[in-house]
Amino acid sequence: MQTASITAAQGQLIQAQINASKTNTLDSVRGLDNKAARETAESFEAVFLSQMLKPMFDTLSTDGIMGGGKAEGMYRDMMVDEVGKSIAKNGGIGIADSIYREILKLQEG
Repeated sequence: MQTASITAAQGQLIQAQINASKTNTLDSVRGLDNKAARETAESFEAVFLSQMLKPMFDTLSTDGIMGGGKAEGMYRDMMVDEVGKSIAKNGGIGIADSIYREILKLQEG
């Protein structure tokens, strides 16, 4: 009997933490102005695009006299991040627009 009440109490605590987390997230989204909302949406799209492009760049060979090494791996990761940012800033693939509209809906709600 005591185990069931402890489990129920733990469940209620977890649910309360989830609800508080949702409230904090909604409050932070509602506080954004339109410019910040657009920048947030573009940042999300840039990260998404970088993650999608990374496997493509990982398959390129680094053979040659000066190729390979840890430095090239770090440079390649930074380059992929910048490519993702550039694509997102120049129109992207439409993810930022969808995210921006959803942020605006959350602000109104």
